[in-house]
Amino acid sequence: MPAENTDVVHGTLDMLILKSLSLEPMHAFGIARRIEQVSRDVFRVNPGSLLLAFRRLEGEGTVTSEWRDTESNRRAKYYRITAKGRRRLESEQRDWERRVAAIGRLLEA
Repeated sequence: MPAENTDVVHGTLDMLILKSLSLEPMHAFGIARRIEQVSRDVFRVNPGSLLLAFRRLEGEGTVTSEWRDTESNRRAKYYRITAKGRRRLESEQRDWERRVAAIGRLLEA
């Protein structure tokens, strides 16, 4: 039997990052841990994918970053959602909920 897929659903990583940042500024490792913990380890985040997503999100102005010390006194880049990022998150959440409802209807048919 094949191993269960723990990849984040294609096209949702940005939304999951923005959702995590809507709660508080975080560093990349903290965001990856949050996604894994809240999903109860259903989703695992590839570090390379995470870094590419942060570059993309910073480039479009949906997140900003700054270097800070972590709780363990290490330097890490902390990300913060912007107003533009909050608007994008709201839009993506509405779209995601619409799609999930449609898939639910198709599976029940």
